[in-house]
Amino acid sequence: MTRRLGVLGGTFDPIHLGHLILAQEVCSRLNLERILFVPNRDPPHKRDRAITDGDDRLQMVRLAIHDNPAFVLDLSEMEREGPSYAVDTVRALKSRHDCSELLFLLGSDALAGLTSWSRPEELLEEAKLAVVVRPGTSSVDELVEQLRDRFPTIGDRVEPVESPRIEISGADIRRRVEFGRPIRYLVPPAVEEYIRREGLYR
Repeated sequence: MTRRLGVLGGTFDPIHLGHLILAQEVCSRLNLERILFVPNRDPPHKRDRAITDGDDRLQMVRLAIHDNPAFVLDLSEMEREGPSYAVDTVRALKSRHDCSELLFLLGSDALAGLTSWSRPEELLEEAKLAVVVRPGTSSVDELVEQLRDRFPTIGDRVEPVESPRIEISGADIRRRVEFGRPIRYLVPPAVEEYIRREGLYR
C-alpha cells in the first residue's frame, strides 16, 4: 500500500493557525496519510535572533496538534546535534517511518532560494517538494523553469499546492505578546494559555 507522508519543519516559535491550516490543506489535496511536524533544533537561517527553548516549542506543537490524528510530532531534529538541514532530516525520517514517499512542505519563497540550501540535489533525490505559493513570488511553474538548469529533474520532484493564504507570522505573535496585544484566533487556545502560563515572549 502506498503510504505518503508530509513533512512540515520549522521553529514553531510559536506554532500558529497558519501552520495548521497549511498542513491540513496539503494533507487533503495531496492525499497524504500523515503530516510530520518537525521542530528545528538549530535552524541555520535564524541565527540572527534568539530562539525560544526547545522544550517550550515542543510542548506548544503537542498542544496544537493533539486532536488531529493526521498530525504527528517528530523529534528527529531535536534529538540530533548540530544545524537542522532538510536533507539530513528527510533521511532520518525515511529510516524512522515506514513510508513509500516523503513530501517536504515549503513555500514558493523557499523554493526560489533552493540553490542556497545545503545539498539541494540530495534533498530532491530523497523527497518531493510540496510547494505552496506565497504572496509576492512567481508561480511554482515559473520557479521550476528558473531552477531547471541547476536541477534538471526538478519538474518531477515538485508538487504545487493551492492553499488559503493565512498571513500569520511567529514574529508578529511574539511582538503582540510583548506589547500586551491579543493573540486569540492566531494560535490554538491551548497554545495561547501555555504562552500566558509560562510567560513566553514577555
